Amino acid sequence: MSDAKDSGAGAKGGGDDAPLGSGGELHQQATGDCPLMTTNQGTAISDDQNSLRANPRGPTLLEDFVLREKIMHFDHERIPERIVHARGSAAHGYFELTDSLAQFTTAKILTEVGQRTPLFTRISTVAGGAGSVDTPRDVRGFAVKFYTKEGNWDLVSNNIPVFFIQDAMKFPDLVHAVKMEPDRGFPQAASAHDTFWDFISLMPESMHMIMWQMSDRTLPRSLRMIEGFGVHSFRLINADGESTFVKFHWRPKLGLQSTLWDEAVKIAGADPDFHRRDLFEAIGNGAFPEWEFGVQLFSEQDAEAFPFDHLDATKLIPEELVPLRIIGRMVLDRWPDNFFAETEQVAFCPANVVPGIDFSNDPLLQGRLFSYLDTQLSRLGSPNFHQIPVNAPQCPFASYQRDGHMQRDRPKGRVSYEPNTLDPDGPRESEQAGFRSATTPESGVKGRIRAQSFGDHYSQARQFYRSQSAPEQTHLVAALVFELSKVETLRIREAIVGHLRNIDESLASRVAAGLAIDPLPAAPLPFQPVQDFDPSPAVALIGKMKDTLEGRVVGILVNDGSDGAAVSALRNAATKAGAMVKIVAPKVGGAKLGGGAKEPADGQLEGTPSVMFDAVAVLLSDDGAAELARDAKALDFVRDAFAHLKAIAVDQGGQALLQAAGVQPDAGVVAATNVADFIAAAKTRQWDREGKVRVLP
Repeated sequence: MSDAKDSGAGAKGGGDDAPLGSGGELHQQATGDCPLMTTNQGTAISDDQNSLRANPRGPTLLEDFVLREKIMHFDHERIPERIVHARGSAAHGYFELTDSLAQFTTAKILTEVGQRTPLFTRISTVAGGAGSVDTPRDVRGFAVKFYTKEGNWDLVSNNIPVFFIQDAMKFPDLVHAVKMEPDRGFPQAASAHDTFWDFISLMPESMHMIMWQMSDRTLPRSLRMIEGFGVHSFRLINADGESTFVKFHWRPKLGLQSTLWDEAVKIAGADPDFHRRDLFEAIGNGAFPEWEFGVQLFSEQDAEAFPFDHLDATKLIPEELVPLRIIGRMVLDRWPDNFFAETEQVAFCPANVVPGIDFSNDPLLQGRLFSYLDTQLSRLGSPNFHQIPVNAPQCPFASYQRDGHMQRDRPKGRVSYEPNTLDPDGPRESEQAGFRSATTPESGVKGRIRAQSFGDHYSQARQFYRSQSAPEQTHLVAALVFELSKVETLRIREAIVGHLRNIDESLASRVAAGLAIDPLPAAPLPFQPVQDFDPSPAVALIGKMKDTLEGRVVGILVNDGSDGAAVSALRNAATKAGAMVKIVAPKVGGAKLGGGAKEPADGQLEGTPSVMFDAVAVLLSDDGAAELARDAKALDFVRDAFAHLKAIAVDQGGQALLQAAGVQPDAGVVAATNVADFIAAAKTRQWDREGKVRVLP
């Protein structure tokens, strides 16, 4: 892999010197009809696809003024809201190491078993603004700031293990494409529009990420039920200076769970803050969210044998190839005291590492090391943003950096430089304790080049799709049909279907049928042959759902005259199983149950639809059922619960409401007296029902 051939920027075809692209569409050279692309200083740009590297798989060079100008301008486009990841929720917590990596690293946070390190974690959507909703189809950022003994370590992750692009040069283009179209200011927090899919149609390297984005992974039920991935390969460095590659993973204790698309849309209307409220309530109730922390460790020799390039951020390392080693856990146990001061002002940067952790030559990571710091200077308005309490290290820190906007420190003395003899007690460098980079040899010819080992754009996309269960494949197809149905330009729709043919013919055919595209468009010639990798169960979501009600919410719909004993029995059983139970009634003041007792309501029917719950019970008297059968909100409550594949417990009145709503009961509709059966059914979706409630693509 280290002697991979380069790919020139202007060649055609599939030879060794061919560009990585989609048969010439990606590299659009200036013609007489197009203006020449230049820097802001008027210098003509020869290659807007690749950053300047020391060699095809080498580090990105600081001298790349084209990359720096492009990213710098992008970083400063909006003030003060984050350009991406504006909509986020966060909490304080701690990390506890359970398995030492002392063989691989000197970083104390990864070697001192049993030590608890304070941290701050922010989870966010990518595309929407700060005022957008929590539940759109979107990637989630998963950023953790560890306040270690040796300084802050920021592990800036996503809930997806791969990314859209291979080179940081393309990040501004990606975000510009997915954001609101600049001439109309919409759509907000959505990728279902022409500019995004036009960009994707010209970037075959994005197809693996598209499979993840169109999957159920981007419709999480809760922020407590998502995985986190560091995406890039990093390095660990031990006491002997030896380095080992590492990928970082977060695994939720509650397992994975998603919503259905129709459900996510309706949740956005019912509660735009659904995920934020869920996290807030969980911490407030003492149900502290928890994740396992795992690593994939591999050597340079291991990497050479992989059938892909681990420095390519559009690729993952299957867990079947390099198993995950669990070494610790994260617990979030305290909500921020002030949302703005902490959640909004927290500043993450992947360049913030501690001794014993270092970077790889991943060209996307290399660009991020510059971009994040530059962004914070714009957003927070000062080079002293590290003094904001949520950003400040919790270990001693000192330097000769002085002054600047919003300087809070009051340094004493005449010295503000190093080396010096006038401040014998001032801070000094330390070769022994200080950060040391991995000693890796680099050689080759610098240029705007991309290694041929980055050229396989479809194999892992195929592996991902074929690793999904049948319901997940159906949801992925439906997502593609929905998104592309919003695209007005036929060429773009056809181009995406052509790419899908290189992933899986049945996938392409199903999407084409949903878009009424006939015949199938031609598939673009892959830059490298598409490989058939073995399925990876680790990338499927349904298989990672846990057989539990912990962290879930059960809603019980009642009205005047409902059976109090049945309400108590279901509530007690669900609570014992770990669920939160909420009572829904037509009036916010509650309902008078059959025995005369007043049952307070946690939510009023119109404002608390069944989309807010993981399972529901409908317990009504005959008169109550007759009354609610005339109420569209009540009919929608049970129709949606059934359509969203949820378990439903009913008594005689509940059955009458289902009948009025036209719901034909199945195995997931359980008699309220069979409490144990309802609890078992509530732990999962009723996947066999899906083909009965909607036309599947």
